[in-house]
Amino acid sequence: MAEIKKHADRLFLFYIFLLLVFGLIALMSASAPSGYEKFSDTYFFVKRQLLFGILPGIIAFLVIAKINYLYFKKLSWPIYISTVVLLGMVLVPGIGIVLNGSRSWLNVFGYTFQPAELAKLGLIIILAKLLSESKRNLSDWQSGLLPVLFYIIPPLVLILLQPDLGTLSILVVIALVMLYLAEVPKKYLAIMGLVGLIVVGGMVMAAPYRLQRLTTFMHPELDPQGQGYHTNQAFLAIGSGGLWGLGLGHSRQKFQYLPEVSADSIFAVVAEETGFIFCVAFLALIVIIGWRGLKIAKQAPDEYGTLLVAGIIVWFIWQTFLNIGAMVGVLPLTGVPLPFVSHGGSAMLVALTAVGMVASVSKNN
Repeated sequence: MAEIKKHADRLFLFYIFLLLVFGLIALMSASAPSGYEKFSDTYFFVKRQLLFGILPGIIAFLVIAKINYLYFKKLSWPIYISTVVLLGMVLVPGIGIVLNGSRSWLNVFGYTFQPAELAKLGLIIILAKLLSESKRNLSDWQSGLLPVLFYIIPPLVLILLQPDLGTLSILVVIALVMLYLAEVPKKYLAIMGLVGLIVVGGMVMAAPYRLQRLTTFMHPELDPQGQGYHTNQAFLAIGSGGLWGLGLGHSRQKFQYLPEVSADSIFAVVAEETGFIFCVAFLALIVIIGWRGLKIAKQAPDEYGTLLVAGIIVWFIWQTFLNIGAMVGVLPLTGVPLPFVSHGGSAMLVALTAVGMVASVSKNN
């Protein structure tokens, strides 16, 4: 630990620590009513977050931060293959668990794990390796770019089959940004973006519930008791917070009105209890973490380190934007958690592991 304090970017780690503490306080308040109703324990979700997310995540962080980040380059293929296998296992009946309409979970000795969370980090690691190879000419789409895309497609398809469109969008954004940073010609990026839009459009048209969700996103007031209920309740919570909030622990919407208060909707409860001013401070913290992380990426000693850290920071920032954007009505509901704040053991474990990798790179800057 002394080595980490001495060499890793202490400001970046301090900001992450602040986010973790804030997340625990927010979860303690937001999840109390549902924890008491379902498990007769107001601290049920906080205990699970500590036991299955933060504690193993901190252990993973401490171990990973002490390892030279170039070691992950050697492990990129085993990590990638394991990720694809786990994503495939969730689709097997009897092994995968269906929650909220998506087959996204595995039950491992009574502990539920979401391989899609690992897929975010696994894709970043393999892309950082492939794109940083000096022999690869990314301007040649046949021999340089196409082999890279070949390894991007399997996790995207497997997550599409779950289906988990929120995670899918995160992986697509990560891949596009990393390809851009690796100086893939912009015309190829434009083509990939166009293909992605066509695929998403086809998915929306193929499934009536997705089209209804998109329509409700634009006009939630048209279906206040159906698809628009979640959005409308989030609006009520955020609007009720006003400038200074109702006070920590005094949210009304968390009492069985707002769905998923410990996960997807936790920001709405935070806004209701702490108000606009504190929410702006929270967003400023996210921006600072992103800025500091990209600074670490820029100062990395090689292209692999740059791409690895940049991919992780883009993941954190884009997922935060997706979650908060859905709560304030600028994006459709996607069901992705708020990083380091929402309840979720596997999400927290993988996120803290990724922070360990950023710390490892920053030690060598």
